[in-house]
Parts: sequence; structure tokens; C-alpha cells
Amino acid sequence: MINHQAALRFRRLGMWTICAVYFVILVGGIVRASGAGMGCPDWPTCFGQWVPPTEESQLPPNYQEIYAERGYKNTQFNPVKTWTEYANRLVGVTIGFLIFLTAWSSRIFLKTDKSIFYLSVSIFLLVGFQGWLGSLVVASNLHPFMITLHMLLALFIVALLIYAIAKSQKESLIQIDSSQLPKILNTVLIIAMGLTLLQVAMGTQVREAVDFIAHKHKYIDREYWRDSFPIIFYIHRSFSAIVLFTNLWIAWKIYQSVDKNNVLLRCSYLLVSVIGCAIIAGVTLDRLGVPPVAQPIHLLMANLIFGVQFFIYICLYYSRKA
Repeated sequence: MINHQAALRFRRLGMWTICAVYFVILVGGIVRASGAGMGCPDWPTCFGQWVPPTEESQLPPNYQEIYAERGYKNTQFNPVKTWTEYANRLVGVTIGFLIFLTAWSSRIFLKTDKSIFYLSVSIFLLVGFQGWLGSLVVASNLHPFMITLHMLLALFIVALLIYAIAKSQKESLIQIDSSQLPKILNTVLIIAMGLTLLQVAMGTQVREAVDFIAHKHKYIDREYWRDSFPIIFYIHRSFSAIVLFTNLWIAWKIYQSVDKNNVLLRCSYLLVSVIGCAIIAGVTLDRLGVPPVAQPIHLLMANLIFGVQFFIYICLYYSRKA
């Protein structure tokens, strides 16, 4: 028999960990929107120190030459950008501790469902790999491919966390009534998740182009940035219509087929709301001169879309398996 209190503790830790992963995605978006990605040009230290400096006088007089030799030309110390990037790293370390606690608490399932334990340990190892990949992102001087890979791995980690938590309470998910939903909904959900991943990947490329444009304009004259947007931006913008209507179809079918207390209906409301927020943030970026506050919000909403889609898919999987 499973200790229900311990199982509840595992689920709560898992939920806190998922929230923390999304929070670090938000912080990462703030880092990029503020141009603080290279606020700490080395890793895991920051300007060679475990606690970053607050003034340029705390650095060697020739620190620019030192980092130029390491491949970081034009390194300029900016305390705000340095501490913004350092806060991003601290949040990442916090996630590591939460993942470890989640993996440790999953040992209660060793006698009933070992896959939950092994899944949790795998997630812990993946987070360690994600930290190492983050160091490569810094070492590559924010190479677009590395940034995209880093983002997609974060989504994969979230998906595994959602699956582990859902698997730990599959008895409840089996009770979900999905009998009236069309069989094709599962297939459309998989397609929708694929579209979201593709949209996120394109979004990271747009973000990289915007970073280049921002650097070119010295982070001022934002109203003129749009004139230099690459073709991938317009593809990304148009592709959002496909993502929107695919997910609206999913939400509509759920609305038509389940009762008002069904968890699937609440998830569909959440899905539409998150997509709406993402589109509003995207339109704001497009039409209002790329305001910094909209960039991390747009990124966070895009990642939340995938998380909600995946949870709906898992709910359908267990309810139909029953």
C-alpha cells in the first residue's frame, strides 16, 4: 500500500518544480529581453567570482582583455545585467534542489510502480544535463541553435514532470469521462503539440534576430526595429493562426462533449486563455515597438500552451485506457 501522505507530498513537490521550471523560463525571457544574456561571460562563476561584483572597480583593470582571450570580445561590466543573469542561474540551481527532492520522494512508488521512481531520477539527471547545456550556451556566445536546443529540452523536462505526476494519480485520471469525445481528438492533440514545438523553435530564431537588431540599434529606437525583422518573423506570425484554430477546435470539441465539472473542460478553458495571452503579447511586440515587458510574457505563454496540451493528452490517454 502507498502512504497517501507521502504520495501527496510527491505530487506537491512535482507541482512546485513545474512552476519553478516555468518561472526560470520567464526569468530567462527577462534576461534576453534586457540584453543580459552575457551579463556573466563565464560559467559557473561570474567574472571569476561565485558572488558577482557590484562595481567595475572590483574587477581587474584588464578584465576586458582577459575575456577577449577567452572568446568574449567587447565584454562590458553592467551591474544590472550581471545580477539579472546571476539571478537566472540561482533560480536554475533552486530547480535542481526541487528536482532532487521530487526524485527522493518518488521512492515510495518503488513497490507499486517503479517507473515513476525511474522517471523522476531520469528527470533529475536531465536537469543536470540542462545545466551543462546552459554553460555551452554561454560558451557559444548565445548561438541560436544552442538557445533553441536549451529551450526545447526545458519543454521536454516539463512534459516528463507532468507525466510522472499524472502517472502517480492515474486512478483519478481513469475516472475522467471522455466517452463522448471523438477518437480523432488524440491525433489532433499530437499534431497541436508538434505545431507548438515548431512555433516555439521559430520563436527562438525570431528572438535571436531581434537580439541582433537590438544590439545594432544599441537597445534604443525600438519603433524602428520592426523594419529590420527577417522573413522568419512573418512566418512565425502567420503560423500562429494555424496554432490558434487547431487548439480552438480541440477546446470546442471538449466543450461539446463533457460536463461542466470535467477536468478536461477546465483545461480547455486554460488552453484558450493562455493562447489568447500569447497572441496579445505577440501583437504588442509587433505593433508597439517591441516593449521589453511583452517579450518574456510571450515566451512564457508559448511554453504554457505545450504544458496544457500535454496534460490534456495524458488525461485522455488514461481515461480511454480504462
